[in-house]
Amino acid sequence: MDQQVTARPEVPRDEYGQQYFERYNYADRPLGRFSMYWFARRYYAALVRRYAPPGGGKLLELGCGLGHLLGLLQDDFACVGIDIAEYSIEQLTHNAPRATGLVMSADDLSPFGDGEFSAVVGLHLVEHLPDPAGTIRQVNRILRPGGTFLFATPNPGYSLRRFKDTRTDAIGKDPTHINVQPPEQWRAWCEASGFAILKHFGDGLWDVPYFPMIPKVVQFGLLGLPALAQVVTRTTFTPLTMGVNQVAIARKVTEA
Repeated sequence: MDQQVTARPEVPRDEYGQQYFERYNYADRPLGRFSMYWFARRYYAALVRRYAPPGGGKLLELGCGLGHLLGLLQDDFACVGIDIAEYSIEQLTHNAPRATGLVMSADDLSPFGDGEFSAVVGLHLVEHLPDPAGTIRQVNRILRPGGTFLFATPNPGYSLRRFKDTRTDAIGKDPTHINVQPPEQWRAWCEASGFAILKHFGDGLWDVPYFPMIPKVVQFGLLGLPALAQVVTRTTFTPLTMGVNQVAIARKVTEA
């Protein structure tokens, strides 16, 4: 019997560059002080500091975007950021001047050595990859034993998505989301690559509105409150079903 071969999705490389940050999820929400983006970067920086091995070391961010996360972590780690877009690396030099920026794809991490990093971060990166399982295996290789891999990615099955148009919501409107997978798939790929999942949780129901008869600001206030509490307290209590995105914190299993 012939084996069925699943074709790898194509990467829409023409979408990346400065124009990417002027469309989709960067374009329709503020990035300034006390914005959701501002709070989120500080939240993720706090999680990295908490779950990364003690002693600092080197940290790699896959798909470093505008570089704000590395700007927060550059005093704690020797930071390296990679991105497929030259524009991102230009922004990194302004927002994280002590970090090293490289224009390269997370598809191929072969330039990095075995066990080179204490922590690897990928915020909204893995859903853009044609072979995320392959990248996760490479992340495991370049992490030292006990190293931390933290990533965030859309959750296609969160509880209130049935009230959205999945073609135009925060997940579906971005054509570069070529590998949106449910939580169990990400766990399976991580565990198969030698990671133990420490935390796997949601980031809140922030993609309002869900209900046409209730004002958007009211929905954001009510549904966004638990997410704000999680961010402010630096905790991880939101169930996966209550998150537009899923956040995973994994540790490389220590070699015997």
